[in-house]
Amino acid sequence: MFAERANLCNAHNRGCDHRAVRVTPPGLRRSGAVATLLVEGRPVVCSPGDSVAAALVAAGVLACRWTGAGEPRGVFCGMGVCQECVLLVDGAPARACMTPVRDGLAVEPLRSGALPPPPPAELEAAGLEPDVLVVGGGPAGLAAAAAAAAAGARVVVADERPKLGGQYYKQPSEAFEADGRALDRQYRRGRALIARAERAGATLLAGVQVWAAAGPGELHALGPGVRYVLRPRRLVLAAGAYERGVPLPGWTLPGFFTTGAAQTLLRAYGVLPGRRVLVAGNGPLNAQVAAELARAGATVVALCELARAATPARAGALARMAASAPGLALEGAQLLARLRRARVPVRFGHTVVRAEGDGRVERAVVARVDGAGRPLPGSERAFEVDAVCAGFGFLPSNELARTLGVEHAFDPALGQLAAVTDARGRTAVDGVWVVGDGARTGGARLAEAAGTLAGLDAARSLGLAAPRPAGERRAARAAARARRFQRALLELYAAPRLLDQLAEPGTLVCRCEEVPLAAVEAALDEGALAIGAVKRLTRAGMGRCQGRYCAGVLAELSARRSGRPLDEEAWFAPAPPFKPLPVALAAAAAAPGGRGAPA
Repeated sequence: MFAERANLCNAHNRGCDHRAVRVTPPGLRRSGAVATLLVEGRPVVCSPGDSVAAALVAAGVLACRWTGAGEPRGVFCGMGVCQECVLLVDGAPARACMTPVRDGLAVEPLRSGALPPPPPAELEAAGLEPDVLVVGGGPAGLAAAAAAAAAGARVVVADERPKLGGQYYKQPSEAFEADGRALDRQYRRGRALIARAERAGATLLAGVQVWAAAGPGELHALGPGVRYVLRPRRLVLAAGAYERGVPLPGWTLPGFFTTGAAQTLLRAYGVLPGRRVLVAGNGPLNAQVAAELARAGATVVALCELARAATPARAGALARMAASAPGLALEGAQLLARLRRARVPVRFGHTVVRAEGDGRVERAVVARVDGAGRPLPGSERAFEVDAVCAGFGFLPSNELARTLGVEHAFDPALGQLAAVTDARGRTAVDGVWVVGDGARTGGARLAEAAGTLAGLDAARSLGLAAPRPAGERRAARAAARARRFQRALLELYAAPRLLDQLAEPGTLVCRCEEVPLAAVEAALDEGALAIGAVKRLTRAGMGRCQGRYCAGVLAELSARRSGRPLDEEAWFAPAPPFKPLPVALAAAAAAPGGRGAPA
């Protein structure tokens, strides 16, 4: 059944409310407006500002689609990357996490082999020729846009999410009315940054996805009913990052979320991912989300942090963090204090090793790990839960940058391909800057400072009047402090990087094409020591997420066998469309007529 229930009551049949999973974050109040979503013909009452994903999770509906093997899948990344929540919305396939609710919207499951042809696409053509195009509306992109526009450039920002702010500064949906004075610091900083870009005169396009590029001077994008041809003089890429996938048994079950997805549900929509939640992984985001979930009323059964507990040997890292960003260091200490007050057990040197359940997460098993990241026998403990939130770090969204020929190099400290840029984000590709977590992951403060420097540099390259040197010096100092903080943070959270240590032979490495570790190992045994050869033999990487969640694992497994260095050639070569599009829609989007059309 599509309506696989995460909650204890059947919302469709009994009409019970879900105040236990719908909450109101501090500083917000619900508008009181309601909408009705038709889930297989049955009404589900929700808020007009919800995403379809948030409405379904709040109603206890976890399974969005079924795979070819008959396995249910649900919301996983919560940001439109994994494609696991694709379902039918008014008869057409759509990502639940990226689709806003509209009263009377009809939702049905997507079953393997039953994909209907999309309706005919009629798109208005729009041509924009800004001085500076910024792709991405998070901290780096908004800061770049504000700086370039303030210097006199005509700036357009395109972001595929329905609301600007990115993953860190995600803003509450229209379901809420905000009291600006009572909002927490993260909401307020995001609102201020969006307002700064608007005041500077930047044109902000939310819900617009750049899906192809003929070069830095011609990009193609889609928005609601509009196909854009964007011809900028300068291009700033600030595409952000997504969470690293770590294959482990049960990680494809509905109810297994990334930590970022759980935070989006809570902060943007006021929806808990579950009533009893395990949070696990590596890094400070997990502690923040565990504290926020506990404050909102969820029972957080444990926070499992892969890093060891802080020791005297790490006192230097703590001191450097406090020196470079005392406010952030204080926030970290306050988070741990909040977890203690909420009586959330914090297990250092532990991680989730598997999730179990019949069609959805019902149990989570955690264990202590050794220095190589392998579970220690006899250390397992099981928790009854209805959600697991896992976050093992981030990977840059670099598909567009790599397509344009921006050089990337493997960063062993971060375990990711990082863009090769100068201190202002400028690349060797003429007219292209890459900044923020889309270049290399370093957090929102670094992204914002780096975005400012890139925006100023892009404006200066156009011959526009240089801004006051004091502002640029402040941004450079902020970036330097943020880099020092991040280096200390990496040392504090140093832990084994998980690859296949938790996977069993039958564990799916490629979620989309349902390719288990055993099939990948068999391909490597047959001599397929390059990622493309593994792809041809197993279909790993051919699914809707386009290899985002398996490519890193496959690249490192191949390098381990072949002895080749990890470089850009070890990954799949990116190609448009950068996110899946129905063929009819892609054809309509690429049709002639965009050049010179009015915006």
